[in-house]
Amino acid sequence: MTETYSKSRQRAETAFGNLQTEFFAKNNAAEELESVAQARAAKTFRLREARLAKEQADRMSATSALLAKRSKAG
Repeated sequence: MTETYSKSRQRAETAFGNLQTEFFAKNNAAEELESVAQARAAKTFRLREARLAKEQADRMSATSALLAKRSKAG
């Protein structure tokens, strides 16, 4: 059973469909941007942790080298 709508109703249905499509596209884009931002934040955190660990290891190595040098000199 197919119903025939007036031309104004058909235009309204088409306009509403286009509006919905645009709305959902914007919603999907916002979700994608949020996902990218979360991934960037996670990567930044991992890189910061790695940098801090390396700096800690470098300080420990430098301290060990200084202590070894002092013990040889004394």
